[in-house]
Amino acid sequence: MYAIIATGGKQYKVSEGDVIKVEKLKAEAGSKYNFEQVLAVGGDTLTVGTPTVAGATVTASVIGDGKGRKVIVYKYKRKSGYHKKNGHRQQYTEVKIEKISVKKPRAKKAAANEAQTEAAE
Repeated sequence: MYAIIATGGKQYKVSEGDVIKVEKLKAEAGSKYNFEQVLAVGGDTLTVGTPTVAGATVTASVIGDGKGRKVIVYKYKRKSGYHKKNGHRQQYTEVKIEKISVKKPRAKKAAANEAQTEAAE
């Protein structure tokens, strides 16, 4: 089973046991974190949300925080002697995907029948 989650402006395809690096989260190392924005859940059948799958969550345990590789930003304008060098290291949180859970919505007929019986009483 796999899921597509959205966090930090990016989308990730994850399955149970995967270790991924996402944009920095406000979570302590060793704690659990729930991703609520589940865009799709796949397995035997693919369930695509509009825009998210109702009742689906992905639970992950936080491993820790870190910084990515340094990216050099170099600005240069010819003939004017303008040079500017800058570096950037993006912060991330490393998480391990523990569980992908989807609540099955009740059938519409069953929900309608229950509503009718409650109204009749």
